[in-house]
Amino acid sequence: MGPGWRAASAALVGGSVGLFGGLRRAALAVPRPAAVRSRPGRAWRWRNLLVSFAHSVLAGLWALCSLWHSPELLSDIQDGYSVSGHLLVCFSSGYFIHDSLDIIFNHQSRSSWEYLVHHAMAISAFVSLIITGRFLVAAMLLLLVEVSNIFLTVRMLLKMSNVPSPALYEANKYINLVMYFAFRLAPQAYLTWYFLRYVEVQGQGAFLTANLLLLDAMILMYFSRLLRSDFFPSLRKGSAGRDVDGAKFLID
Repeated sequence: MGPGWRAASAALVGGSVGLFGGLRRAALAVPRPAAVRSRPGRAWRWRNLLVSFAHSVLAGLWALCSLWHSPELLSDIQDGYSVSGHLLVCFSSGYFIHDSLDIIFNHQSRSSWEYLVHHAMAISAFVSLIITGRFLVAAMLLLLVEVSNIFLTVRMLLKMSNVPSPALYEANKYINLVMYFAFRLAPQAYLTWYFLRYVEVQGQGAFLTANLLLLDAMILMYFSRLLRSDFFPSLRKGSAGRDVDGAKFLID
């Protein structure tokens, strides 16, 4: 891609950062549940999750619709290209940058360090895609995870707000599990197999493969936490009585 398109991409990423900054300020006007108002440590996390939810809805449906309308992209994961996919990567890059800054500037780095590691991996990978124009379809497949994140974020919001509706939480619990398999584990497993079999382990291919394998480990760790927390609570260890108001990731 030429310098002009790269400059335009940088502007799009910057615009996305600004957009999510605006959403963060708008989230201040959203009424907070009593359980959040009574715990000052939860205020930042509640607002942060609302912005995360907005990104998941927009990016998840965007990735799903783009691949649905252009299934031929799946036949060329390395060099397939679409303008919609490129814009999606710029959009999500802006979110990851904004969220990283939000965590750091609000002094949540210690409790949310896993998120910072994830975002650093995502930003570096997406920047390489924007610069080279390659592996864009792989990014679109990975961003299907945001469909799963919709229900994972709903789960965390329900837990934080102490909504007196066990049926709602139970329904979301099983939907969340199905979505985790369909939009997180399945695309991740397919891409891992594809990269290990077809992508040369050098240059950008080696860098993205390493990122992908690290992401595999993180996803499996979060899946084990989800199972222990929602389906096998007797297996939880060391979480009783712990104050996790600032923790952003899924916890036991």
